[in-house]
Amino acid sequence: MRGKAGLVVDGVACDVRFFAGELAEAREALETALPRLDVIVQVEADRRRSLLVADMDSTMITVECIDELADYVGLKAQVAEVTERAMRGEIDFAGALRDRVALLAGMPETTVAECLRERVTIMAGAKALVATLRANGGYALLVSGGFTHFTGPVAREIGFDHAIANRLVVRDGVLTGFTEMPIVDAETKRAALVNELASRGLTASASIAVGDGANDIPMIAAAGLGVAYHAKPRTEAAADARIKFGDLSVILYAMGFAKSEWVQG
Repeated sequence: MRGKAGLVVDGVACDVRFFAGELAEAREALETALPRLDVIVQVEADRRRSLLVADMDSTMITVECIDELADYVGLKAQVAEVTERAMRGEIDFAGALRDRVALLAGMPETTVAECLRERVTIMAGAKALVATLRANGGYALLVSGGFTHFTGPVAREIGFDHAIANRLVVRDGVLTGFTEMPIVDAETKRAALVNELASRGLTASASIAVGDGANDIPMIAAAGLGVAYHAKPRTEAAADARIKFGDLSVILYAMGFAKSEWVQG
């Protein structure tokens, strides 16, 4: 494997070009040599990708919405433990979601809106990532195992083209403890990416998928560049790249955009 020093961008990112060797070999070598930096190794010709498929909770926003909802009924610790196990891939996602949503039965729908206002914060770099991608002809899809009460407003605020998520069943202004079927799970996320590629006549190399949990692994594996964002160990192991230190703007640098080219959403 041979390389040459590349351009330092904004004093933050650096491009290094390699002329031979496998991508995995280069990634391992660089991550070993630079353990406190985020490293993304890719084919240079593919870097300006045009489809972004992203998870929401702990990826495009800073919290897990279901954990925050549970806090309003005094069950955050109990629910957060189940969320963590599901995101690590230790338990079935769909079953864990049903069990956690059941604990919210009787919650006024107004509390969900309150949670959105009080607890949900957009992840640093998210708006610039999506706005810059779209300004350069790209398409951004938010696919979440969370709930439409959150994904709708979050997708609009960040600037996504479309969002897919689970729907909480509400009756007379109160959560019933159920979600509409089918549940948006790992396979839904993968299928959403594959379907968008097909509908746009794109190959997998044109796509980026980013997420943090085990239910993101299939879409991460199907994308041209699968990114594990401050992710669980299994997700990191399945991804082409991991972001452990920076925010979502790392992806913009990986796509070849200097800060002067970013579009602020």
